[in-house]
Amino acid sequence: MASMAAVFTKTPFLSQPLQKTRSSDFAVAGISFPTTSIRPRSLHRRGGGVRAGLIEPDGGKLGELVVAEPRRREKKQEAAEMPRVGLSAIDLQWVHVLSEGWASPLRGFMRESEFLQTLHFNSLRLDDGSIVNMSVPIVLAIDDEQKALIGESTRVALVDSENNAIAILNDIEIYKHPKEERIARTWGTTAPGLPYAKETITKAGNWLIGGELEVIEPIKYQDGLDRFRLSPAELRKEFEKRGADAVFAFQLRNPVHNGHALLMTDTRRRLLEMGYKNPILLLHPLGGYTKADDVPLSWRMRQHEKVLEEGVLDPETTVVSIFPSPMHYAGPTEVQWHAKARINAGANFYIVGRDPAGMGHPTEKRDLYDADHGKKVLSMAPGLERLNILPFRVAAYDKTQGKMAFFDPSRPQDFLFISGTKMRTLAKNKENPPEGFMCNGGWGGLGGYYDSLTPAGDGRLPQAVPA
Repeated sequence: MASMAAVFTKTPFLSQPLQKTRSSDFAVAGISFPTTSIRPRSLHRRGGGVRAGLIEPDGGKLGELVVAEPRRREKKQEAAEMPRVGLSAIDLQWVHVLSEGWASPLRGFMRESEFLQTLHFNSLRLDDGSIVNMSVPIVLAIDDEQKALIGESTRVALVDSENNAIAILNDIEIYKHPKEERIARTWGTTAPGLPYAKETITKAGNWLIGGELEVIEPIKYQDGLDRFRLSPAELRKEFEKRGADAVFAFQLRNPVHNGHALLMTDTRRRLLEMGYKNPILLLHPLGGYTKADDVPLSWRMRQHEKVLEEGVLDPETTVVSIFPSPMHYAGPTEVQWHAKARINAGANFYIVGRDPAGMGHPTEKRDLYDADHGKKVLSMAPGLERLNILPFRVAAYDKTQGKMAFFDPSRPQDFLFISGTKMRTLAKNKENPPEGFMCNGGWGGLGGYYDSLTPAGDGRLPQAVPA
């Protein structure tokens, strides 16, 4: 994986105390807020208050697949004697996801039965008959030549681009890779131009290989950001250390602006009103593969640092960590995966807004998914019954008040909507948004990213200079 040398000189996000910003400093456009009061699906009450421990992982136990340190040399020696399968950068990210238990109860790349259940039912049935959600296939593709080299072997070594052994895949199963069916069922279309499909499926091998993983060492990227890549087990320890009685998760793949922050602080206020004593926010930016026009992770993390430094979010009640999953942009299908993974990290509330995991249609000028379907699907998805979904309605920047307000359809001319695309366009053109849209340091960081881009004369997207 390409290195992004972002070195933060400040104290990590987890504990740095900051002065809070006045509520009047918040202003935003195009953000969603709760339509109704939060009504969690299950609560424990004591003495008139609300009491809740961390939610159990799917299957009851985290599937942590990293080999214990005393056995790592032995496993490297074993791997040296096996047929080898090369991992792409995205494959390595999936090894990372699996190794830490984000996809529990999966214990490796999917076998055919797991793949088919995921593709057709968006869930897995466990041995005890219970159902857990699983909406995106986590699979490893190989080509005809690799399949022939594996032969009758029941184990293979998974190696990185430098031929270093990363993991062993045991008791393997090789089966056909139905690419068109996989794309159609994951995205609801086979139109050309789907970023993840183009990157990982259309040119991939005709076979999939599944089995149980033994990951030889924890996955590290040496990009200055590894200290923010907390595993589900590490996050659970952090929440317990802080005395969390509720954890609410918010995922994003863009810079945080004040509308996002107001959404998160308002959610905490509502949880306190319900009777929780110490709800903790998990601000969880996606850190795996993203499409070329998204802001790179190193720049987003620097921007998030400014949000905490300037008091837009309270670091005493906020944990910022990187979610290592690659991004599919598969809308209502993918948002189930994002929610399910946060259960394994200990979150019992999940914030969902407009068009989660969505994107524009790759060949037509329209959104690929209905903007409301993501939150509707989450409220009905099999295997997510234990997770409390927090849907939001639209709010925008009210020009008459100079602050965020719920959108009033009787006076639409008074409201300003700034989409993520518009925000990026303003930054590219060195234009400023309305005062209060984003903290000054954060906006300056976003502008710094676009300033760093080297123009490409051949029509290709420019490469970002690391933060």
